[in-house]
Amino acid sequence: MTERLLLMGGAIKMAGAVKAKKSKLHATSDWMEIEKKRGISVTSSVLKFPYNGYEVNLIDTPGHQDFSEDTYRTLTAVDSVLMLLDAAAGVEEQTKKLFSVCHMQKTPVIAFINKMDREGKDAFSLLEDIENVLGIATYPMTWPVGSGDRFKGLYHRQNRQLHLFCQDKPFVLDPGEYSLAPYEISEQLAEPFQEALELLDGAGNSWDVEAFRRGELAPVFFGSAMKNLGVALTFDHLLKLALPPSPRKAKERVVSPMEDQFSGFIFKIQANMDPSHRDRIGFMRICSGVFERDMKVHLVRQGKQMRLSRPTKFMAKDRSLIETAYAGDIVGVHDPGVFMIGDTITQGERLHFQGIPVFAPEHFATVQLKDPLKSKQLHKALKQLGEEGAVQVFHKVAEQRLDLGVVGELQFDVVKFRLKEEYGVNVELLALPYSVARWITPKNTQTDPQKDPHMQTFQQSFMSNMFFDVSLRPVVIADAPWRVDLWKERYPHILFHVTREKAILLGDELQQDRT
Repeated sequence: MTERLLLMGGAIKMAGAVKAKKSKLHATSDWMEIEKKRGISVTSSVLKFPYNGYEVNLIDTPGHQDFSEDTYRTLTAVDSVLMLLDAAAGVEEQTKKLFSVCHMQKTPVIAFINKMDREGKDAFSLLEDIENVLGIATYPMTWPVGSGDRFKGLYHRQNRQLHLFCQDKPFVLDPGEYSLAPYEISEQLAEPFQEALELLDGAGNSWDVEAFRRGELAPVFFGSAMKNLGVALTFDHLLKLALPPSPRKAKERVVSPMEDQFSGFIFKIQANMDPSHRDRIGFMRICSGVFERDMKVHLVRQGKQMRLSRPTKFMAKDRSLIETAYAGDIVGVHDPGVFMIGDTITQGERLHFQGIPVFAPEHFATVQLKDPLKSKQLHKALKQLGEEGAVQVFHKVAEQRLDLGVVGELQFDVVKFRLKEEYGVNVELLALPYSVARWITPKNTQTDPQKDPHMQTFQQSFMSNMFFDVSLRPVVIADAPWRVDLWKERYPHILFHVTREKAILLGDELQQDRT
């Protein structure tokens, strides 16, 4: 889908595919070596391109089951989401996880049901799947004429235009008239098509743009990205529906994109995009004002001024210098090792943008270094990979060892590959028998977590389950969800958090963000 959008925008001249593992033609957004070797997307990619008079900032995320936490966090930097569903599979497990972040952020969602040229579920079953599983109302903006090898076209309900793939121009149908008799469509396809649209008109949800903007109603489009069927219809309408840069909540106040003063936040860090230079890039979402090259900015967490001299825009791995950027833009800034995910950058105002969570990992492993002489390189590598969100690094309270946690199990392979290729460190990752992690804080927010008696009692009782994350926050890890439920029942004065936002470290004071 991403390749088709880039092709239509003139950003590339030939569309690659994510599936062709042995092919030399890779998807533009798949720039990492492991992505090319395995034929899958591993990390999210930032792409900026023009389309029909719009300037589009597109963040392409992996669609497979074992995506990383980076994929979750990327959704916090966007104003609207295009959700791709497989016509045969419907709502998959990874879709539920990603949609939960959209729901939490109240981000408007547009659904595109892909692969309609293959045999799959009935269109009504797919709508029912979205509504029942994701809990969001739907409005089919387009409706298919047939499916599988009999997928003949699409009807746009708002424009009343019938787009047949065998015709160069669409036909306009009269309101309520859905007969396909004049268009040489077989009765086997025409009759169900007419009945479906009459049913949608009579009993379906009405279109409500305000409900869409609140994240309560999803317009649904059908098509096939591989065959470029319905993609332009979807994207043209997406640009009309998608919200412009929206106000952002900070701890102190709501920041309007129309404000004169510049502000933004770091939502992604990527090391070694250029292996020959071992660089490190922070991806910054601009929330307000105008960003200019060489401008001095204020890194709020450290309370320091810094100059951002080489801001770049991206086409996956490729980059080019920019002079100015505006609210809504995604800009890459050189990171000399000072940025953390969630950092707020301003022209001087003390702001802390919220809603950039860290998610509890679901898979765990301990690191076994093959060459003990490379211990220093390992610690440096894991520090960098942890800071960019590729993996979560935990320190065992009772032992001197490093354990790793990830959201998707594939990330262990990614970490192992990157440790070897980018840092020259060979490791074995030994699976640990855990599946649940929770950050713990005292229910009484007025007490110091380190001195709270309930926290001390709990940590002493379950020392073998206690870890510290990179921000020195206590994390308890369990082998099953029921054990956490039991702890909640027995320790009512302790809160167990599924997500948390990045800690704000100012001097020696560790301030708590909202979880």
